Formats: sequence, C-alpha cells, structure tokens
Amino acid sequence: MIIMKKDATLEQITHVIEEIKRLGLRADVIQGEYRSVIGFIGDERKIPFDHFATLPGVKEVVRVERPYKLVSREYGKFFESPHKYRRIKVGNVTIGGSEPIFIAGPCAVESKKQLFRIAEEVKTAGAHILRGGIFKPRSSVHSFQGLGAINQKKAEETLNWLRQAGDMFQMPVVTEIRGEAQVDLVADYVDILQIGARNMYDQDLLTKVARKKKPVLLKRHFGAGIEEFLSFAEYIAAEGNRDIILCERGILPIGKGKEYTRYTLDLAAVPAIQKETYLPVIVDPSHSTGRRDLVFNMSCAAIAAGAAGLMIEVHYDPAEALVDSQQAITSDELKDTIDACLRIHKLMHPKAAKTKATSDEKG
Repeated sequence: MIIMKKDATLEQITHVIEEIKRLGLRADVIQGEYRSVIGFIGDERKIPFDHFATLPGVKEVVRVERPYKLVSREYGKFFESPHKYRRIKVGNVTIGGSEPIFIAGPCAVESKKQLFRIAEEVKTAGAHILRGGIFKPRSSVHSFQGLGAINQKKAEETLNWLRQAGDMFQMPVVTEIRGEAQVDLVADYVDILQIGARNMYDQDLLTKVARKKKPVLLKRHFGAGIEEFLSFAEYIAAEGNRDIILCERGILPIGKGKEYTRYTLDLAAVPAIQKETYLPVIVDPSHSTGRRDLVFNMSCAAIAAGAAGLMIEVHYDPAEALVDSQQAITSDELKDTIDACLRIHKLMHPKAAKTKATSDEKG
C-alpha cells in the first residue's frame, strides 16, 4: 500500500492511481481526514515498489505481508477509527460497537403468520436484527428448499413479508443468498446480505454481492482455515465494500464428534481472527452445535471469547419447524440467553459498561 503525504494534492493522488492502473492493477483508495492510503489490488508481482516510492506526494510504500491485505489490521490502522472493530451501522443497530448484537428468527420462513409471530417474540426477547431464510441450501434435493425456491412470485412475496416484519418491529433484516441469480432480487428487500458457509468459496457470488454496497454477513466454511476465511472476505473488500460481518459457525468434527454436535464450534477462532482483522466477528451457536440444549452454553462462551454478537435460530414450536428443528430455541430461551450474555459482556468489559452508563445518565 502507498501512504501519501498529508499535503499530497489531488493531482498527485490521481497520478499514483493512474500508474497503478497502467500496470493492469486496481487501486483501493481511502481518503481520510489526515492522510490518503492507496492499496494495490491484483498480482503483486507486477508492482515496482521502488518506482512508486519516488512519485510526487508519496510518503512511503508499505508491504502488507498477509494474503488478506485489505481486511488486515495492518492495513486498517491507517484509516479505521481506534475502535476494536469496524463499526457497521445498519438501520438503528451498530455492529461492532460497545455492546453485542443479537440476530434471531426462524431458520426458514414457513408462512407470513409464522414469521410475524416469531419477529414479535424475538424483538421482545431483546434481539436487534431479524433473520429468516427464504432460499435454503440443503444437502438433499428432496428437503424443503425454502418458499423462495417455489417460483419467482413466491420468492418476492416471502421477501416482502420479511421486509414488512422488519419494518413493523423496527429491526433490520438479513437473509441468505444462495446464488448469483438471487442477488438483485434479495438486495431490494433486505438490509444485510448473507453468504452461507457452502458459498464462502464462490468468488463470483462474493463479488456480485459486494457491489450492492450493503453490509455482507460472511459465514466461515466448515472446512476452511482462518487464512482462507479472511482471504475470501478480501474478495468483498476488493470491491470497495468493507461492511463485512464475519461469522464463525463451526468446523468439521473429528472422529465420532458428529455424534455429539453437528459441527465443532471453534471459539478460539474468534480472538484469533480479531487479532488479524478490524472486521467484527459474530458466532452462530445454532448451526455449530445442532442442539438446542447447547445453544445457551455456547452463546455465553462465545460472548466471553469476545464475539461481537450472536446469530440464533428461534421458533415458537421448535419440534414443528420445517428446517433444523433440533437446533431452534424458543423466544423465552432466547431472552434467557441474551440476558446471560449481556451480564457476561459487562463482566468482561467493565470499563465499557461504565462508559455506557455515564452516557445514558447524560442523555
């Protein structure tokens, strides 16, 4: 990346960008209050670093050693605010702020009545963002694929329900996009675009979603290492979209592990990832455990590990849910989970809690 001098002119910055493009590369330009930073996107073997260091207005050229350069803390320190995470504003919710956020709702939207009932219940329980699956990636073609898979008309109708529920209960909404053909349609209705674990490696989908300039919730593939996870988040950042929410949702279990949990929730990945990137990291205890009796414990553990929030599946009658019934919890259980997590967060961050209390008193 190129660090420009404080007094660098627009002409000098433009000249550097033109030189980058001349090499067949793209420029990632961040113009901050005190300095401008220009990152290279493309084959770094083409970069004549010494040449760029001598261009007018350039202060220094810095090599970012990580393969995930644009989302690295090393790169972010030049333009991000001094917070622990990037703060992503979605409606009235801030992800990566001083308090954890809770995303909750049904794994799959089954009907308008079901969605609105659950939306009201999770809002009352303390959730900030409403989730609801419209298109469901399933291992078996014979399983329920979500109402969106029926036809275009039903997909639009169901997305409209989700939008209406979010508006009625004043919650931003998120749903998963299963393929490129759905991006334009889904982006018209939701506030956050979700890329599921199975699609983490889909570079074309990541690129198309990023270009919508809406926050993207990216789930870690169950077989991906941390470096891979962040490297694919880089595809989103490379399109100029840094509003990326990373989600740890479990990796493949070892040996007979699958007999006890659906996946192995890698909570050590949360602080490990936070040391590498400025992006907020949330945890999905529902998909990772596959067991409703473990959601409470792993939610508490995730917040203790430093997660910026949780994504939890909720249903008023879990046994009757059409998808993943064994891992959904009730709204009462959600409330208990949120209350416990907030207490744990307060214990883990006493200074932040004190600052918030002082701010509330002044308000």
